[in-house]
Amino acid sequence: MSNRLAAEPSPYLRQHADNPVDWYPWGDEALGRARRENRPLLLSIGYSSCHWCHVMARESFEDPDVAALMNEAFVCVKVDREERPDVDQVYMKAVQAMTGQGGWPLTVFLTPGAKPYYGGTYFPPAPRRGMPSFRQVLQAAAQAWRERPDDVRRGAGEIISVLQRVVQDAGEGDGVGSDVEILDNAIRAMARQYDHTHGGFGDAPKFPQPVTLEILSRHHARTGEPSSLEMLAHTLRRMAAGGIHDHLGGGFHRYSVDARWLVPHFEKMLYDNALLARAYLDGWRLSGDDGLRVVAERTLDWLLEDMRAPEGGFYSARDADSEEEEGRFYLWKPAEVRAELPAEDARLFMRCYDVSDEGNHEGASILWLPHGLGALASAEGMTAEELEARLAAARTVLAEARSHRVPPLRDEKILTGWNGMALRALAEVGGALAGARYVGAAEEGAAFLLEAMRPDGRLLHTFRDGVARIPGFLEDHGALGNALISLYEATLNPRWLDEARWCVEEILARFWSPEAGVFHDTSADAESLFLRPRDPMDNATPSGSSLAAELLLRAGHLFGEARYEEVARRALAHERVAMTRFPTAFGRLLSTLDRSLAKPVEVAVVGPPADAGTRALVTAALAPFHRNRTVAGKPPGAEGPELPVLAGRDAVDTRPTAYVCHGFTCRAPTTDPAGITAELRRTERG
Repeated sequence: MSNRLAAEPSPYLRQHADNPVDWYPWGDEALGRARRENRPLLLSIGYSSCHWCHVMARESFEDPDVAALMNEAFVCVKVDREERPDVDQVYMKAVQAMTGQGGWPLTVFLTPGAKPYYGGTYFPPAPRRGMPSFRQVLQAAAQAWRERPDDVRRGAGEIISVLQRVVQDAGEGDGVGSDVEILDNAIRAMARQYDHTHGGFGDAPKFPQPVTLEILSRHHARTGEPSSLEMLAHTLRRMAAGGIHDHLGGGFHRYSVDARWLVPHFEKMLYDNALLARAYLDGWRLSGDDGLRVVAERTLDWLLEDMRAPEGGFYSARDADSEEEEGRFYLWKPAEVRAELPAEDARLFMRCYDVSDEGNHEGASILWLPHGLGALASAEGMTAEELEARLAAARTVLAEARSHRVPPLRDEKILTGWNGMALRALAEVGGALAGARYVGAAEEGAAFLLEAMRPDGRLLHTFRDGVARIPGFLEDHGALGNALISLYEATLNPRWLDEARWCVEEILARFWSPEAGVFHDTSADAESLFLRPRDPMDNATPSGSSLAAELLLRAGHLFGEARYEEVARRALAHERVAMTRFPTAFGRLLSTLDRSLAKPVEVAVVGPPADAGTRALVTAALAPFHRNRTVAGKPPGAEGPELPVLAGRDAVDTRPTAYVCHGFTCRAPTTDPAGITAELRRTERG
């Protein structure tokens, strides 16, 4: 018999609907029962594509004896961290404070008043490598509450007091260098962690860290320092060659368990791929390496082909497991390759992509490129172009063959914030590369979000089965607002401009605390937890605070609204000490700080929006990398949006015309796209 989770829209919760555990979703029913019965809560938090969440479910939650222990002693609550990042954030902080580490699955024991008193992450079914078994943990947590409830309450109160002090601590202070010194300090910290051989930062496990890569892009653009570009480009190339990259379908897996990007955890996340597409675009912009541009395009192609919902939004994730085996969908054996390709093509493919009888992962092979194609082409007596053409044809055949395997589960909930990141990537890559398909998909996605996720005038967080739920978080508003500005720049459609301003005003009304000078991650009228969530540090995604500050800087300049920029600068100032002490934890906020220091450059385009000449000027304005660029436009002879950069601008001789302006002082108008590009590159280090 199914439990209460069968009625929940979350795919992750539904995965646990047939557990013998008496699960509740997070809400008044579970919390009320705990208070009435003076019973502690067992809170389990995970997400649908989490491999170790599935492992713990098979080992413990599907075990009737373990479930009986859980049901007897606790009110058991299951939470999808992607639906309720607020609940996840506060209890993750509590577990980190108690144990010094965190992760998923997250297991937290709470008093009947929902205050944390013990927790951890994955617990095995039997004691292992110093870890207690889950049964032992259950018994100890239940015994503590049963025999020492006052001690438990006191300990929980102390944990909460510590966390509240951390959240309330002011970030501003003396002894911090200038803003430029903060940025340079971040680069030095990254250089110390940089892996010169394989790219990336640190040792295994190794994450792509796209928001950290943004700092390298901006540092090179600001200083011309070649080492920053070398770290960026080498990391991007090694990831693209590695097994973390899906060479057949496009897109990237979550992270690599080894230092050389070979063996991934095989889940694919929407946000990772959205952020990485932008990182590869910037890598191409700064290096001119067309291989990086191709990766950006193939990553977005995967989003459009595999993750796009019929309504226009984008699904959240692909699981790591299929047929109860992690990575099975992506692994190959020689016989499988030979069954699909002519003998010589199979030999060539297997040589290039390291497919062998012994395999490189548990007796099978993860596709990757351990050697440069140039050297392999030379060894095979062909040009690199000829080799790539042969491999591309083979990849197409094998991708088709792979499509008939049992695919990993796709989490088909649509999250506003993650969709905002995807739409921004589509708009920016499409705008820079004249990719009408990408820009069109971004427009459809934005229209869907603004209609479906705002049914009663308030932005909501998640959508599935035709229903939007849960009030939006700061990340949702910040990511969507940034996407809308990028979409306006790519299309010159004033609708997206108006909606971006709406996002800004919602952020100021619901999430900004003028007294403290900080953003909170939940709205002022959100459900009250033991702590109002506020975390300016990046996690797998840019922090809500960094997205909001970035949006307000961009919108303030575009609209000429000094109050927007003032809020953004206050939020940045509050985190100056933290950015100095822990620079690699604040990638997007550091990028926003860099934006605030760069002299703004505006490109005003006057011409019919659909005209080929107008589109060419817009592409020229968006193609180069620039640290603080704004693009705006209007039809000739029309008033257009009320933006400072458009005031008094008109076409020259009825031809689409662009004005490149520095601080609203413009150079002579041009009808030549090459002139825009040259001027932007000339001012790149301004």
